[in-house]
Amino acid sequence: MSEAKFTEKKYTITLIFVISLFLFWAIAITMGDVLNKHFQNVLHITKSESGLVQLSIFGAYAIMGIPAGLFMKKYGYKKGVLLGLLLYALGAFLFVPAAQNESFSYFRIALFILASGLATLETVAHPFVAALGDERTSDQRINFAQSFNGLGAIIGPLLGGFFILNTEGTAGLESVKTLYMIIGGIILTIAIAFWFIKVPSLKDAHGGHEDNTVETENHDVIVNAPLYRQRHFMWAVVAQFFNIGAQGGTWAYFINYGVEKTGLADNQVAYYFSLSMAMMMIGRFIGTFLMRYIAPNKLLAIYCLANIVLCLVISQSLGWISFTALILLNFFLSVMYPTIFSLGLKKLGNKTEQASSFLVMAMFGGAVFPPIMGLVANTNIAYAYLLPIICYLVIFLFAVQFSKPKTLGMLVQK
Repeated sequence: MSEAKFTEKKYTITLIFVISLFLFWAIAITMGDVLNKHFQNVLHITKSESGLVQLSIFGAYAIMGIPAGLFMKKYGYKKGVLLGLLLYALGAFLFVPAAQNESFSYFRIALFILASGLATLETVAHPFVAALGDERTSDQRINFAQSFNGLGAIIGPLLGGFFILNTEGTAGLESVKTLYMIIGGIILTIAIAFWFIKVPSLKDAHGGHEDNTVETENHDVIVNAPLYRQRHFMWAVVAQFFNIGAQGGTWAYFINYGVEKTGLADNQVAYYFSLSMAMMMIGRFIGTFLMRYIAPNKLLAIYCLANIVLCLVISQSLGWISFTALILLNFFLSVMYPTIFSLGLKKLGNKTEQASSFLVMAMFGGAVFPPIMGLVANTNIAYAYLLPIICYLVIFLFAVQFSKPKTLGMLVQK
């Protein structure tokens, strides 16, 4: 069998554009974590109340996952991307009336609409990237694209630290309004540019053979079987729920932890948050390389164990030692989202787009865990970081036991 290429020449322009989307939605996601702390300061809300920022963002993922998938299935990848970009831009522009009214509720509405665009982009972009080449390299393409998601995650806290956390009171809300007006304008421009890009015809990179039966290492799989009978997919949804729960909670209280445990100012900790996101980007590039030699599920398991150890160190309130562990946490978080996503889409045939919707909906975990962690953080922020350990144990179980494609309760036709 010939060696699988990373992609084909005819897909290059489209792949570059779709990869850029990973960068832009990461900026918005991590800006939400900066807003979490900023709203505590200027709108005088508690840590648990500020966790509603994540509820607004990831709640949109839960609601938009299936509609976005249905839209993509009917109208295709390109129009799905355009819908996501337009919702993203609209939500950004709605920050203007929210800032003028100094309303936390209005901000949450704007964030919900913006995040509906992000959910649409994520639903479309992952199978889109997977389809831009051979299935055997789909894990590498998705992790490579997610590396640029890591770059966007670096830019988000830098923008937030410089433009938002350097200001206070109503001046801080003016900075929020101006920054999101600029972001909305950029995203709208990108949508217009993508309208003119011609997308080559694609085939499903996670599809199967014509007889719907695929021989795998340990068992048989019916490619187009109902999703609820695809064990690896169902477990991927569960793992993704807990993964985004751990990620959302970790990011939401990063600045609070840094301020309380190191004595640094808000904007200074935001820059360390950006450094932590740089660790995530590095982790994804290294993870993409390591997957040439280590099976994706095994690498995922190793990274889970590393993060369990780091969370234990963070919970001990050891000053800069624990804060350094918090910074390093993102290195090992790096491959989790794209790897779970890619493993979950394996051998699903014509169910791939629908499956992508459910995996995006699983990001609702990011709405559930931050408010719970916030309740603990109101008393002791260090102890709040014990909760993600539960998440990593679930992901570890998926990685070592349930990540291989397997169809349950059905006979394979030979």
